[in-house]
Amino acid sequence: MSNEKPNAIVVMLGLNDRVPLREKAPEPPKRSGEPAPGENQSASQASQDKAAAPAEAKTPPQAASQQPVPSGPYDFHTDEWATLYAKRIDAMIAALKSKGVPVVWVGLPAIRGTKATSDMSYLDGLYRERAERAGIVYVDIWDGFVDEDGDYAVQGPDFEGQTRRLRTADGVYFTKAGAVKIANYVDRELRRVMPSYVAPVALPGPETTPKSGSASARPDVGPVLPLTANSGDHGGELLGASPHTTSDPIAAKVLSRGESLVAPAGRADDFSWPRPGADASARSEVLPEPVAAAPGTAEKQDKQATAAKSDGENQAGAKQDAKEKSASNSRASARPRRYYNYSGRHYSWYRGHHYGWYRW
Repeated sequence: MSNEKPNAIVVMLGLNDRVPLREKAPEPPKRSGEPAPGENQSASQASQDKAAAPAEAKTPPQAASQQPVPSGPYDFHTDEWATLYAKRIDAMIAALKSKGVPVVWVGLPAIRGTKATSDMSYLDGLYRERAERAGIVYVDIWDGFVDEDGDYAVQGPDFEGQTRRLRTADGVYFTKAGAVKIANYVDRELRRVMPSYVAPVALPGPETTPKSGSASARPDVGPVLPLTANSGDHGGELLGASPHTTSDPIAAKVLSRGESLVAPAGRADDFSWPRPGADASARSEVLPEPVAAAPGTAEKQDKQATAAKSDGENQAGAKQDAKEKSASNSRASARPRRYYNYSGRHYSWYRGHHYGWYRW
C-alpha cells in the first residue's frame, strides 16, 4: 500500500485466524560500534568478525540464557490469545490510518455450523471493540445473513427485499446476490464518512447535427405537442404560419384541472345513488296504508268470528265422539268369548274361534 493512493480502505478478514498464536520475541538491542544492517563492510571488518567468532563461542551459559525467548503458543478462545490478537489488530489499524483516508472494518457473517458461528461472533466482538477504540467505522453485517432465530441462513432477502440465495454450497462464501448485499452495507457507510462522495450521474451526450445531404431523413425526435391541444385540420393554412391549436374541453378538464368525468349510467364505475332502475323496486317495498273501516263492519266481523268459533267447537265434539266410540269397540273385541260343543256343554274359555266349536 505504500505506492497506492486510495480514497478509502475497507477491511474484512479473520476467517482463518482461529489458530494458536505465538508472541514474537523482541529484537535484541544493538551493541555500541556495531554497523547498521545493510551497510557494506570492508575486508578488515570481515576479518575482525572472523577473529571475534571464537570468543563469542566461549560465552558463559548465563549470557545465553538471558536472550529473549518467544512466548506461547496460546490456544484460540483464551485470554492470552485475545490479548495478543488485539495487539495485532491495533497495529494493523494504525498502519491503515497512516494513509489519511477513511478506514472501514467489515465484520464477519455467520457460517455453517454451530461452533463456527460461535467463533465468528467471538471475533466480531474483538473487531468491534478495537475499531471503536481506534475511531474507525465498523460495519455489522451479522443480522443480514441469519434467520429469525439468529442461526446461519442459506437464503434471505437481498438489498432490494427479494428472497434470494445468499451463500454458496460450502456454507462460507457468498453468491452474487450475497456479495451485492454486503457491498450495499459498505456503500452506505462510505457515503456517510466520505464528504466528497459523488454518486454517478448519466450525463447527456453531445448533440448531433444533421448532415446537409440528409434533409429528407426522418428525425430521431419529433416536435413536442401539448396534450390538451387538438391539431384539427390545417389544410388551408399557409406554409410557415404559426400553428393554431384548439383546446379540447375534455382534455383540459381532466389533465389540466384534474376533474373526473361522469361515468355513464350502469357502468362499473357509476357510483351515483339512488340508481335509475331502483325506483320500481323501491316503490314495491312501500307498505300499503291502512284503510278506515266503514260503520257496521265491526258487528259483521264479530258475527263471523262467533260462527267460525261455533263451527270449530262442533268439529271438535264430533272428533271426540268418534274417538270414544272407537275406544269402546276395541274394549268389546278384547273380552273373552265362551264357546260350546254340539251337545251344549260348557267346555272352556277361549279368545278365538276353534274348529268344531260354535258360539251360543
